[in-house]
Amino acid sequence: MALIDVKVPQLSESVAEATLLQWKKKPGEAVAQDEILIEIETDKVVLEVPAPHAGVLSTIVKDDGATVVADEVIATIDTEAKAGAAAPAPASAPAAAPAPAAAPAPASSAPASPAPAAAGVAMPAAAKILAEQGIEPGGVAGSGRGGRVTKGDALGAVAAKTSAPAAAAAAASAPFNTPQALPQVDAQVDLSAYAERPEQRVPMSRLRARIAQRLVQSQSENAILTTFNEVNMKPVMDLRNAHKDRFEKEHGVKLGFMSFFVKAAVHALRKYPVLNASVDGNDIIYHGYFDIGIAVGSPRGLVVPILRNVDQLSFADIERQIAEFGVKARDGKLAIEDLTGGTFSISNGGVFGSMLSTPIINPPQAAILGVHATRDRAVVENGQIVIRPINYLAMSYDHRIIDGREAVLGLVAMKEALEDPARLLLNL
Repeated sequence: MALIDVKVPQLSESVAEATLLQWKKKPGEAVAQDEILIEIETDKVVLEVPAPHAGVLSTIVKDDGATVVADEVIATIDTEAKAGAAAPAPASAPAAAPAPAAAPAPASSAPASPAPAAAGVAMPAAAKILAEQGIEPGGVAGSGRGGRVTKGDALGAVAAKTSAPAAAAAAASAPFNTPQALPQVDAQVDLSAYAERPEQRVPMSRLRARIAQRLVQSQSENAILTTFNEVNMKPVMDLRNAHKDRFEKEHGVKLGFMSFFVKAAVHALRKYPVLNASVDGNDIIYHGYFDIGIAVGSPRGLVVPILRNVDQLSFADIERQIAEFGVKARDGKLAIEDLTGGTFSISNGGVFGSMLSTPIINPPQAAILGVHATRDRAVVENGQIVIRPINYLAMSYDHRIIDGREAVLGLVAMKEALEDPARLLLNL
């Protein structure tokens, strides 16, 4: 037997421990080299643990949900065993002495009755309710295991029995096209029974707990204020519609709206560098580069991967990287490096239909832009009421280092860049 340890990979310096999610193999099953055995969740990313060698999974040292640290042994692989050989034998009670064979039943005796079928069988609480109302359990469809009639099924049958005559009488007496009153429930029905509703208590994942911690930290440590403005998206939409087909053919990626918002943000950050700054104790750090965090929803929670040096990226580069981040977030493939750093963030609640929000700053950054759904709205232009596709922008900022003047003018600069995209090319 040649055993090889499966260990927890190296974690980030800021991550002390992680949680095992779910083993994809059982002891005794064959594994191929580099086959993913389990995923490990930290408070930032989810890491995959591949098999270091082909063989058979011999033992699992740490079960699902266990807390582990870097380099800790979590399983072993037998490189010489065959599949099934390492499967642990289930513990069993000592075998009892065989019972003597039963004598055959006489021909006149009744056959042994089979185990009663669950369908039509009422649970005790349900049986009591049905008996009081004179309802046969066999006439009630059961939603419990094996078709058993539950208390909820019984209450539903009672309500149906009570409301049916009243509804029929009301329908017969009501004149044609006259709205009918809602059926009345018999006062004898104990509605308190509906208070017994199911609940499920689930511990937070490490990522969700970390998100909660950072959001509470942001609100407690930053002096958050939000400024708003509205943007006429028609110029951007016209530009996109005119070139989107050729853009996709040329660059192999669709031209979305996020690249415009990202470019408009960088345009404003150049004009007002404090929006691109961060706080470190009593110091303000002004960044000479533009690393923009893009909030992305994932099955495990909100993550903010970083677009590096955005001022040097083309529209196609931005769209391509955002698409890649979306796929990585969905598949849990984001690396720690993807989520580290950032000087400014953008959160796009509009993809979910949000009209307006007050985004929370991602510390230690000092500002964040909230983008929302674009909707046709009535606005006034040159004294005339016209319909325009309007998007409400919201920028939250840390009032400790950013004054209202810089925040408002910064958001206005974003608005002007979006309403006149030529400014992005001419740096106006």
